[in-house]
Amino acid sequence: MSTCARSTRLFQRLTRQSHIPSADLPAFLCPGILRIAQLQSSRCPPKQRQFHSQPPRLIESTVHDFPDIQSDLLVGQQNLPSQCAGCGALSQTILKDEAGFYTLTRRSVKDYTAAAAPQESVEDTIVKAALENASGTGLELGDFSKPTRTLELPVCDRCHKLKHHDTGVSIIHPSVQSIQDTIFESPYKYNHVYHVLDAADFPMSLVPGLHKLLHVTPQRSLNRRSKTGRFYHGRKTEVSFIITRSDLLAPLKTQVDAMMPYLRDVLRDALGRTAKDVRLGNIRCAWWTKELKEDIWKRGGGGWLVGKVNVGKSQLFNDVFPKGRRNVEGGKKLPPLSVDHATTTRPENDVILAEQLKKLEEYIVTAPPAPPELDYPAMPLVSSLPGTTASPIRLSFGNGKGELIDLPGLSRGDLEQHIQPEHRSSLVMRQRVRPEQQVLKPGKSLLLGGFIRITPTTPDIIMLGYAFTPIEPHTTSTDKAIGTQEQTRESSLLNISLPGTGEKIASAGTFPLKWDVTRERSGPLTAKNAGKMSPERLPFRVLATDILIEGCGWIELVAQVRRRQAEVAKPGFSENCISGFSEENNGRKDEDEMLDDEMGGEIEEVVDPGWPAVEVFTPNGRFVAARRPMNAWLYAQKVVNNKLKGRPRKSMKGQKKAEKNRVRQRV
Repeated sequence: MSTCARSTRLFQRLTRQSHIPSADLPAFLCPGILRIAQLQSSRCPPKQRQFHSQPPRLIESTVHDFPDIQSDLLVGQQNLPSQCAGCGALSQTILKDEAGFYTLTRRSVKDYTAAAAPQESVEDTIVKAALENASGTGLELGDFSKPTRTLELPVCDRCHKLKHHDTGVSIIHPSVQSIQDTIFESPYKYNHVYHVLDAADFPMSLVPGLHKLLHVTPQRSLNRRSKTGRFYHGRKTEVSFIITRSDLLAPLKTQVDAMMPYLRDVLRDALGRTAKDVRLGNIRCAWWTKELKEDIWKRGGGGWLVGKVNVGKSQLFNDVFPKGRRNVEGGKKLPPLSVDHATTTRPENDVILAEQLKKLEEYIVTAPPAPPELDYPAMPLVSSLPGTTASPIRLSFGNGKGELIDLPGLSRGDLEQHIQPEHRSSLVMRQRVRPEQQVLKPGKSLLLGGFIRITPTTPDIIMLGYAFTPIEPHTTSTDKAIGTQEQTRESSLLNISLPGTGEKIASAGTFPLKWDVTRERSGPLTAKNAGKMSPERLPFRVLATDILIEGCGWIELVAQVRRRQAEVAKPGFSENCISGFSEENNGRKDEDEMLDDEMGGEIEEVVDPGWPAVEVFTPNGRFVAARRPMNAWLYAQKVVNNKLKGRPRKSMKGQKKAEKNRVRQRV
């Protein structure tokens, strides 16, 4: 019987003992449990097996022809790993299309099961007996035992196809409630949640309301007397923000480090009013993997990687897991996440120990089994397929000091469902993009992949666009762009969306260019080594914004507008999302903040009519957001090499005069 079926029986027995309702089990922890229960409760006779697809035969022929094959299948099922090392799904041999399915005839699986259950042949038994008799006569023949083979853990069929053929099907993404239930069942007193964000569409991959859902310690405020931690029900859970793929932002690490104040401000805007007065000193980039690995080792306890799909959790897991430190001393060791029911006893008088053991039993029921601790264990599979991880992957380190858990990703959106299968890989930004400047004159629009359209709504203004996306951009007239996007016009421009997507095109909203980047974009006028002019003294302003495409990248839009004579410019204009052109607006803003604190509502954004704006059209009007500009184009420009190559050109100074002198001498 398969491992998943045994887990089902164990789950039913423990739920009867612990009085745990079976409906509370998160379905994503073992996707095959529910279907196996349906197969067991069906009206099919229990004698029929699904180990092979051969036609049924008589009892005599089955007994005489297939005893060895049947026994080999049973032995292979018993020696399979408890869960797939690549996706974390529990091993099973029943549901072929589900994660965790193993084909027992596959080469790697056969080698692993054969090494896990070695069998001695008749010749080996005779040779072993002869060597034992010879050793009794006083001869030293040495050790003739078979060398042990250490094979790599085989992955399931789904992970095998993802790794070698780059084909696979995503799992059903779990809900936030399932992630919450899993973390709440942790037996560790100290837990740390690593909220993984993607730099490609930062901060669209943020899970809203994660602090309230997981009851984590509130963010430390700017008050120097604020507390550093808080316990909830005898447990302390903290959170850190990890930005993966940060090398997509700038070519150098020093440039990304200089962006940290900007990233902190953008994250504060995304968190909303609750993050107005917090420090946000717990933000790190994926370039700091060495420091993050040391923090995980020193902190110990339970470390949980939480985030949406395709944000780089599995790759981060491979980089920050403390490998080779099983026997290294350092810090207090915590109890492991496993219970030996044969040797463990519950003292009647020790109530605390009984409660701890009960909590561990409940955790074993709902979480996959913990593999044995190794110095260099098999790491989760890294793939561009959304939803590669099917179940939590648990790996302990430090001989029980702590554990790192890779959780399945939450739903991020289904933009790839509107794209042709052969072009879905083009949605993933694999390397830093150096875009070309797109000029959007009046009557022009910017098309991305033929199915995302950005159209300026402000007349008589020229905009500049920089597409930091792997999707090919193209500038054309608005009429042609509408026909290409709605798939009603034959064009040489490739539309990578599925047929029929043009009927689903809708407006995703109008986004104004409301952030002032005059100082960054004005060049030598405001440079310290040149003009040294203040941006408030210039007769123009440069406004910009970044349009985010979920999971793909962003488009930087810039426009230069004339400064109004009655405008009162203030230094903090670029810091405000609300219009601040006059003192009346600033006073109204303070009143809105006071009403927001009292009533608990959202601040209504005031859009200035002087801001240039663009309207974005996408499938179903989704997958788009806006943020304050990063000015990534300033980092992406090509470096001009002024160094001359080869021999310099000969100077032509005085050549005409010398030629005239030669002519005169000849005459």
